Amino acid sequence: MTALKPTLRDVLAGADRALVGLWNASGSPIAAELMAGSGADLLLVDGEHGPIELRDILQILQAAEAYPVTTIVRIPWNDPVRIKQVLDLGAQNIVVPMVSSAADAEAAVRAARYPGAAGERAGARGIGSALARSARWGRAAGYVGDADRHVSVVVQIETADAVANAAEIAAVDGVDAVFIGPADLAGSMGFPGSPGAPEVVAAVDAAIDAVRGAGKPVGVNAFAEADQDRVLARGAAFVFVSADVTLMARGSEAAVARIRDTRAAADSY
Repeated sequence: MTALKPTLRDVLAGADRALVGLWNASGSPIAAELMAGSGADLLLVDGEHGPIELRDILQILQAAEAYPVTTIVRIPWNDPVRIKQVLDLGAQNIVVPMVSSAADAEAAVRAARYPGAAGERAGARGIGSALARSARWGRAAGYVGDADRHVSVVVQIETADAVANAAEIAAVDGVDAVFIGPADLAGSMGFPGSPGAPEVVAAVDAAIDAVRGAGKPVGVNAFAEADQDRVLARGAAFVFVSADVTLMARGSEAAVARIRDTRAAADSY
């Protein structure tokens, strides 16, 4: 029978160092495959801000499947319908954005879980595994009864309220990790576009401490090297360091600028 990859929960539990991740924000399966082969531990597919729909997510998951990378899909919203659809596509790891309370986290977990036997626990995920890639169309034996083992739920803290509630959010049963988003957090705190503001940095650090204190792994989106070093030193278990669109934008600018600068220097003589 078909075996599924380890979840992010499993990978974090077995890691002897912090994990490094990249984003697929473009929706390109080719970009996803390039990044999956880069040596990155994690690949995040951004279904919230990227131009990425369900069929795009499917193609990205398929492109990354052959590589030793753990692929995570960020859902657009804490929506049980979208969570069900993305899980049925075969995503084993999801990030749910804008989780600001324990109740929000509980709703995300409930949407990702099948109902328990005889009401043993809350679960709202619709059961269509025989028709879905999640169970490899019935080839992953016992998937419905064993689905929790193959699904990992990450909730994203990115508001001031979420920072205040970080310990309670992390303690929710079924939350496998917490991911901190400094950009939206900065906006929530009154510093839009300034995630490096001292108040925002302090809030990120406080959230890291609270989540770690609750016994859960915590990650941070940190494209600046100084931020990466700081959060890793503070105990972050994973960090996302760049995105496909960022790498293409900055790399293309640098390539063009080098030639123009060289020619301008030559022409000045």
